[in-house]
Amino acid sequence: MTWVAWVVFVVVDVVAIGLMYVFWRAGKARLRMFEAWAARHGWRYEALDRELAKRWRGTPFGAGHDRKATEVLAGEYAGRPARSFTYVWTVGGGKSETTHTAHVVALFLPAVLPALELTPEGFGARLAKAFGGQDVQLESEDFNRAWRVETSDLRFAHQVLHPRLMHRLLEPDFARRNVRIEGDAILGWTGGRTVLDNVFPLMSRLAAVADAIPDHVWLDRGASPPRRQGDPPRSAPTWGTPAP
Repeated sequence: MTWVAWVVFVVVDVVAIGLMYVFWRAGKARLRMFEAWAARHGWRYEALDRELAKRWRGTPFGAGHDRKATEVLAGEYAGRPARSFTYVWTVGGGKSETTHTAHVVALFLPAVLPALELTPEGFGARLAKAFGGQDVQLESEDFNRAWRVETSDLRFAHQVLHPRLMHRLLEPDFARRNVRIEGDAILGWTGGRTVLDNVFPLMSRLAAVADAIPDHVWLDRGASPPRRQGDPPRSAPTWGTPAP
């Protein structure tokens, strides 16, 4: 090996070690940021939870392999147990392997409910429907143009998506958002890793949807209607019953 090759070899090694150090420092700084956020809000931080990643089946869960929930924040929001985490999964293998992430937030509900997913209308939704994908049509044409609705129970979808909630879902803060009720939780997600400034705004939107679910939906399932934001205090129901 010539001296030029040795120089190139050493430089490459130094650069690689330098990059490893930079990534290590960035990881430590991000860890401290999450721990500080959790302490400030009275929440709990966990670096990894593989079981949480297996709890739900709908988007973005279930795709790829090596699925895990990282940067997990656990606490309470609007009187409900809540979670925020970075969901990580891998697609492909070998040289074609790619890692994907999504920031997921969840509020837990007092009863297990049928699946109901709301995703923005767009090219992907139109393509899915062209191949037979579901899209429940409701009374509001504006709502139908803005949202694709998928559900395991049409009656439940019509009970939940009443005119007042459809109007709320057409407001600007819900534009291009994703919402799903699955089991005992209502979830929202965005692409990429967790952004701490987005945790509570995302949960606020989920709470608005959960608060709009009519009381008779809960009563039909043997649960007390949950206390909504602004309601006077009362004895709290048991939250977070594991989904089947």
